[in-house]
Amino acid sequence: MTEEISRRYFLTAAAAAGTAALAGCGSVSGDSTPERELSLSLSRVDGTLRENHVVDLAETDPRWDVAAFEAARNGEPYTTQYRTPFFSRPDDPVYALQDGTYYECDSVVVDEVTTTRPVLRLYESDATTATPTSDPGLDPVAASDLSEADQRAVRVAHMAARARDNIGGAPWGLVQRGGYVFRSEDAVAASELLTADGPAKVTYRETVYDVKVTKETFHEPVYRATVEPVAESPERMEAVLRATFVDARFTRDDLSSDAQDVLREAETQDGGYAETHPYSAGYEEVLRALHARAYIDGNIQKDAGGRHDGRRTLRYDGTYFDYTLRFRSSDD
Repeated sequence: MTEEISRRYFLTAAAAAGTAALAGCGSVSGDSTPERELSLSLSRVDGTLRENHVVDLAETDPRWDVAAFEAARNGEPYTTQYRTPFFSRPDDPVYALQDGTYYECDSVVVDEVTTTRPVLRLYESDATTATPTSDPGLDPVAASDLSEADQRAVRVAHMAARARDNIGGAPWGLVQRGGYVFRSEDAVAASELLTADGPAKVTYRETVYDVKVTKETFHEPVYRATVEPVAESPERMEAVLRATFVDARFTRDDLSSDAQDVLREAETQDGGYAETHPYSAGYEEVLRALHARAYIDGNIQKDAGGRHDGRRTLRYDGTYFDYTLRFRSSDD
């Protein structure tokens, strides 16, 4: 089994911009809670969709998982455990170009593996400083003095510790089980924190933490890489990407001057364009053009949530734009 350790460096992670909780929309529910605005933000996409979504294997950094690509293209099994090959997701597929052919790179689950992995958790210590003690084994160790793998583990475990009982949360793609999970065999081998005589305390950002390491059971999926040809020309690939990512298309001539003004402000204003319900005729026209009728025609509290979560793409007068729709407090 091949351990997937490459990172999907060549694609910018989609910024999280999910729809806020809708409960308490004053203008909709009629209760005394504060009104919430529906904001629309546009961001112009430079170039073609191919330039933003396709990796050219003749030019890319070798850290990209060429081994998985070559094996899958040749019909050979290539598997990863826990992480998907190519870091592809159903809502964010990966495409690659080689020798004039465009491929979609994906995966399927083919098995499950039960394994034991070390989990690092940090807890703020009663010791508020790194003052040496009479027992050097109990002295805090600066995170910066640890191995690179341990420094990363401490950084993530610190985020988890900081999030406990606090508003604001943590990056749950990194934080798991309330700490940091060691999955790389090389990182485990290089770790000082995981050894029997490892440090009992660490300091990170002027905070002293007690170190707790446990070995826990994980049930992890096994993925097999898949590579499928989807296009033989740039024009066809652009069409594939439009069909995959673009969910609204219209031109300036399709819209009234009021609707054009809404889009202009959505692109140029900090925070985008926002209104409270009921919306103006121009804003409603834009929402219908975006096929976002749930925000205006239905039960907004129940129907709109989740329909346009995250970043979406539209084509306006031949130009691509990423856009987000989200509710926010009118005081924001």
